[in-house]
Formats: sequence, C-alpha cells, structure tokens
Amino acid sequence: MTTAELTAAGFSDDRIGTLTSRGDLYRVGRGVYADGEQARETLAFADGLQLLQLAAAVAVTGTGAVVSHESAAYLYSIDLLSKQDAATLTCPPRRGRNARAGIKLHTATLPDDHVTAVGRLPVTTPARTVVDLARTLSFRAGVVTADSALRRKLVTKAELTAVLATCTRWQGALRAAAVIAFADGRAESPLESIARITFKDCGLPAPELQVWLGGTEEPVGRVDFYWRKYRTIAEVDGALKYADPDRARAQLRRDSLLRDDGFEVVHFTWQQITQTPEHVAASIRKAFSRGARNAAERAGRAG
Repeated sequence: MTTAELTAAGFSDDRIGTLTSRGDLYRVGRGVYADGEQARETLAFADGLQLLQLAAAVAVTGTGAVVSHESAAYLYSIDLLSKQDAATLTCPPRRGRNARAGIKLHTATLPDDHVTAVGRLPVTTPARTVVDLARTLSFRAGVVTADSALRRKLVTKAELTAVLATCTRWQGALRAAAVIAFADGRAESPLESIARITFKDCGLPAPELQVWLGGTEEPVGRVDFYWRKYRTIAEVDGALKYADPDRARAQLRRDSLLRDDGFEVVHFTWQQITQTPEHVAASIRKAFSRGARNAAERAGRAG
C-alpha cells in the first residue's frame, strides 16, 4: 500500500504513524507500507526483506508493473553472472512514468501467458525472464542464465524458442537466439557455462558434458568436459572444491585412475578461465596431442 492509497482510504498521516508504531503497518520504504502481520511473516524467511522491497517497487510503480529480468531471476534462483542491486520491473508503455531510486524500469507489453505469480508478486515466467536477460545482457551473461534455468528444469528450449518468437523484432533478439541455441542444462555452474563459451571463443571443438569415464568394470567418475577424439578431460576447480582434504585426496586418486586408463586430465579455475583463457586453451590443446598419441599407441598394442 502506498501513502496515497492509505490517504484515499481515509487514513491521516497521524493515523498512519500510529499504526506503524503499533506494528499494524510495516514501512517498507518511502511512501510504501505493508500489512504488519504479513510483513513479519515474510521477514521470517531468509530473503524476506528482498521480497518486501520488490513488493514495494511494484506498488510505487503502479498498475501493470511486473517483476522481471534480474529480479525475476532472483525469485526463481536462476544464476546471474553479476548481481543487480536495483529492483527490475517491466511495465506497459505509459507517459510520465519515472523510476524511483533503486528501481530499474523496462517498458514492454507483456502477454498474459508471459506473466505468473511468485507469492503475491506478479512476475515474468521463467521462459520470458531468460529471454529478456538474453536480449539485454552480454552473450556470456545470457548463457549463464539460460544454462541455469535449463539445469533447474524451469524451462525447456522449446519454451524459450516460443517466447522469443514473440520478440523477434526487439533489440537483442538475435543475441537471445544465439544464447538459446548454445545453452545446455548439463552445465552445472556459472564456471562451467563460462568455460564452454571460452572453449568456443578459443576455437576448441565442443566437448561432451558430464560423461562417466574410466575403469575396466565400472566408471571411475563423471567428468565435467570430455573430448572423445583426443581422450582428453577438463575439470573445473571451484572455490570450495578442495576445501575438504579428503575430497582433495579423492580427486587426486580419481585423476590418477583416469590417467592410468589413458585419459589426459586438465584442471582450471575461475581465475584462469576468465583472466588467462588462452593459457587454458593451450593446455587443452597440448593434452589433445598427448591423448591422440596415446590412443594411437594403445590401438597399435591392441592390434
């Protein structure tokens, strides 16, 4: 509820102040209030304050405002390459509508089937959210988001393509189409998504994702990336991957078993793939050469 709505309902400034001090109203932001009991229930959740702030942004923006883009991704727990502090909303075209501080407005007419609800908030559907972000963000950021939504089974490629078909003449539509074509729900983290893009940018062939390999009787483990032709594996090392010494030792043992089976194994970190991608690509190419040579030697011995 906005101050204007409360005033129109017959509440004076003094009455609003009294209700707020008693806890019957909760002041979410300048000129925006929520029912006190509902606000306290919402604040009990880990992201309760953010939900109230989004509700306030919708309230002050007015009729037709819908949570979208980064804020919608936040509500769906879809990964973003970078954080957006402002509340992001989409509203129908209207003269004289200006965003307040902390609110980023996009203007568009949203079909009814592109809007749903999360709690009591109107929100763009997961598919529309991914397409909007793919249109307005960089290719990298769009792939991170699309991979995440596919991985979480919030969307399918068919749903993304159907939404994009309604936006083909909009700015960024060609980039969104490229994002959708490249997206792969088997990428298990933003790091893996960025790695896939880096492989492409560096001219490496596309790898298989999440493949079980190794062992004469049963697989040694599932690997992040695999180039079958070169018997080469690439593994991403996240910040917490080796925080547990036991896990680190298990990884070393697994690498050893894979190498014993004739596979090449290359590891890289977020810092390496984002800051020195050419070095990562060079390491993988060297592994290709070794892997191809080893495969030829193993074939020769078998013959």
